[in-house]
Amino acid sequence: MGDEDEEEAAAFERHWRAEFPGEAAPALRLGSAAALQEELGRCRRRLQELQRALAEEKFKAGYLEAALGRGGAGAGAGAGAGDARASTPPRPAPPVPLPRGRRRGQRWARAAPSPPPRSRPPRPSGERESPGGGGGSSDGTTSGSSDRDDASSADFNYGTEDYDAEGNEEPKVPPGGSETMPYIDESPTMSPQLSARVQEDGGGGNNGISPTAPDEPDIAGERDSGRSLEMRKLVLSDFLASEEIYINQLEALLLPMKPLKATATTSQPVLTTQQIETIFYKIQDLFEIHKEFYDSLYPKVQNWDSSVSLGHLFQKLASQLGVYKAFVDNYKTALETAEKCSQSNNQFQKISEELKVRGPKDSKESHTSVTMEALLYKPIDRVTRSTLVLHDLLKHTPSDHPDYPLLQDALRISQNFLSSINEDIDPRRTAVTTPKGETRQLVKDGFLVEMAEGTRKLRHVFLFTDVLLCAKLKKTAAGKHQPYDCKWYVPLAELVFPSLEELDPCPHVHAMSDHDLEDMKMKISSMKSEVQKEKANKGQSRAMERLKKKMFDNEFWLLLNSPSIPFRIHHRNGKSYLFLLSSDYERAEWREAIQKLQKKDLQTFVLSSVELQVLTGSCFKLRTVHNLPVTSNKDDDEPPGMYGFLHVIVHSAKGFKQSANLYCTLEVDSFGYFVSKAKTRVFRDTTEPQWNEEFEIELEGSQCLRILCYEKCYDKTKLNKDDNEIVDRIVGKGQVQLDPQTVQTKNWHMDVIEMNGIKVEFSMKFTSRDMSLKRTPSKKQTGVFGVKISVVTKRERSKVPYIVRQCVEEVEKRGIDEVGIYRISGVATDIQALKAAFDSNNKDILVMLSDMDINAIAGTLKLYFRELPEPLLTDRLYPAFMQGIALSDPAAKETCMLHLLRSLPDPNLITFLFLLEHLKRVAEKEPVNKMSLHNLATVFGPTLLRPSEAESKGNLSLASDIWSHDVMAQVQVLLYYLQHSPITFAELKRTGLFFSTDV
Repeated sequence: MGDEDEEEAAAFERHWRAEFPGEAAPALRLGSAAALQEELGRCRRRLQELQRALAEEKFKAGYLEAALGRGGAGAGAGAGAGDARASTPPRPAPPVPLPRGRRRGQRWARAAPSPPPRSRPPRPSGERESPGGGGGSSDGTTSGSSDRDDASSADFNYGTEDYDAEGNEEPKVPPGGSETMPYIDESPTMSPQLSARVQEDGGGGNNGISPTAPDEPDIAGERDSGRSLEMRKLVLSDFLASEEIYINQLEALLLPMKPLKATATTSQPVLTTQQIETIFYKIQDLFEIHKEFYDSLYPKVQNWDSSVSLGHLFQKLASQLGVYKAFVDNYKTALETAEKCSQSNNQFQKISEELKVRGPKDSKESHTSVTMEALLYKPIDRVTRSTLVLHDLLKHTPSDHPDYPLLQDALRISQNFLSSINEDIDPRRTAVTTPKGETRQLVKDGFLVEMAEGTRKLRHVFLFTDVLLCAKLKKTAAGKHQPYDCKWYVPLAELVFPSLEELDPCPHVHAMSDHDLEDMKMKISSMKSEVQKEKANKGQSRAMERLKKKMFDNEFWLLLNSPSIPFRIHHRNGKSYLFLLSSDYERAEWREAIQKLQKKDLQTFVLSSVELQVLTGSCFKLRTVHNLPVTSNKDDDEPPGMYGFLHVIVHSAKGFKQSANLYCTLEVDSFGYFVSKAKTRVFRDTTEPQWNEEFEIELEGSQCLRILCYEKCYDKTKLNKDDNEIVDRIVGKGQVQLDPQTVQTKNWHMDVIEMNGIKVEFSMKFTSRDMSLKRTPSKKQTGVFGVKISVVTKRERSKVPYIVRQCVEEVEKRGIDEVGIYRISGVATDIQALKAAFDSNNKDILVMLSDMDINAIAGTLKLYFRELPEPLLTDRLYPAFMQGIALSDPAAKETCMLHLLRSLPDPNLITFLFLLEHLKRVAEKEPVNKMSLHNLATVFGPTLLRPSEAESKGNLSLASDIWSHDVMAQVQVLLYYLQHSPITFAELKRTGLFFSTDV
């Protein structure tokens, strides 16, 4: 036994020295199985103690890093890092983007109870963490490598076959630029869901959850309901899906780190060890934290039980936010270091521009290239998204659930962390120094259309604390440091907004015709569908890139030509500048931001050419709006918006200090800009208006609803001097994100928007296009809605239904000059009242029509045609109309289209011709009512042609397809007849004797 003991000890000593060179092997008793077992137990106990000690030290280190960051101490960060921070003014990055909704196409398998295997990139041995929050310096040590070229540098390759896809969120930043210190924005404008809740509860607790109307008056009852727990599961499933994507993104950052470290010790390194530690600071820690969280959460969600407890997981995740604090403190330095390295080393530039990110396991795409710059921003974005998830989880967790206090605690920690981050970052949002030696900060920026020398120009406008600067983005070669040209600037001390009486007439602005704008929208919608189909079939391809390029060009044209609301900037010396905006909300935002700054003691100044160059050069680094609001710039995982109909009831408003004449308007985003969709009636001389008006608003890829509250101006002396100039005063404005999970229910969702001390109460629910456009025959054949037109005309002994004749007569009597007639939504309750009156053949119908708002009458006529059990142009002929409008030969098309009209039943044909002549008379007033033939065709085309459910079932796979295929053709059919010379019933029947009536 003695010899065996010595032999075992010698073998152990050899293995030990091979693993730990230069270190003496510890003495172990290895002579028997009992001794081995005893030593093994001792080692395991010691290992547990060390693991606990390691966890404690990690926690202390994270806390101390956060404390150092809060105190602004530079101790421990290294002299190089401190010097770099002192010499380079920190610069803010854009606000954290709005949290996304559920991603399309992400469904989670329920079979496997455990998470899928995932390779965990190990922390390379010898890797050291940079102390404190500095993580390294951004000095000029990389500049010496700029002389090296590809031929002399080391060959560097790291197996791209190991990468997978997730092609999302790559900001399209021109070469030479970089993101800088992030500002996590909690303002209502930039992050309405988060800010509303944070502001309401004062930064802690769960009182800030936005109000949601329960099905029953008892809110606690709703929380206890099964529906609430099911919503809890949906929130968790979506978060789990996004967590997988986030882990893949962190993994993509870690993959190149190991080979980069390997080359750092060679004679031709790509990066130095210090640069690598600075760029990838804390990424490994973040990966391990979220990998552990994901592995723990996955089986709980997959094996779902309403009583499952997982609050401790979120509480633990929140307790590790100190790592995020250290990452944020180093973020600016990391980006600057990466940017310098990219400029001086072509190999690293190629690596950083094409990192491969794996997509979700159910994704059709295998991998997608994403820039390092975009991936380094992901942890900043993740903090806000996690906080929002905690809000939603708490909202759908019963108060007596074991998770409730744990989630409350996690939310409190997260909110406090966000507040501390913003407090740390906000003072550092400095661009340059003013002539007085004060700091000049960027307050607001965005893309606006300027009228310059009679033409529309896209500008990027920057509002600083003391100056408004209008810039043009230059097309420059890679590496150019000043991508903006300053077109003009106005010191805020010299900027004025004249009163309406002082305004000169607005210069004539050439407005693009509605026909061209609508036509472009349809082209863009069609291209969106083609891109989706191309992506589903082949993934990335040249054809899809060409489609995206063409779609971007068309969307850019639309953004440039659609705005029409004037916003004028005046200099005291008499010079003025004219911008065109799409929304009065946007105009109010700019005006309020400028006027707020002008309340300070501002001095006028003149910038020297050098000062102007420095200020313009800082714009690229400071900008918060990076991309044009077009689909082409959207991330692949970003939802495409909502398509269908949003039903909104504007209930009431409170908080007015004095009586006024008040009304509200509703706006939604569409094709990258906001459009006014509805308007309440004016409630006169009140401090608590009770509108209670319902509107049906069509959504076209919309993600946000805005409500503006106005005080009506009846002063006849304040006449509009500009087209589209709104003289009524905005007393409040607010917006809410359209969350599909919230509004896509059968029940109304109640909410409140707070605006300047005013609270506007409203409810909303969403109906998808396919549901809202269903033609449902009425069960009661005694009415007119939902009853075949032949039945109605036979009963009434008329050629055209009474409802059509009366509505047309009333519109032509007092609505033909109404701006947006047939396009502006009428009050839904008024429309329903008229519908009931016509269905019951109410004797007072004529009195009701004369008293009713004209938009409600127009809406009633549209509703009648929409609810016909069969379209006016019939299901039988629908395919023939689609084929006929596609014919290229004009003579053949005319023969076919007239032949199809002759094939209609007489009641349908006579009613159609009657409506056709009415719409032509409306279009004759286009200069006044802004309704062109194309606008009217857009409104009525789908209403008159869309086939019933049985005929159209299964034709469309995407929501946006409705706007890209059949609807385009339906609009074109009606437009063809509207543009045709007058057509009479007698002439059609006479010529029809020479043709067959078979179709």
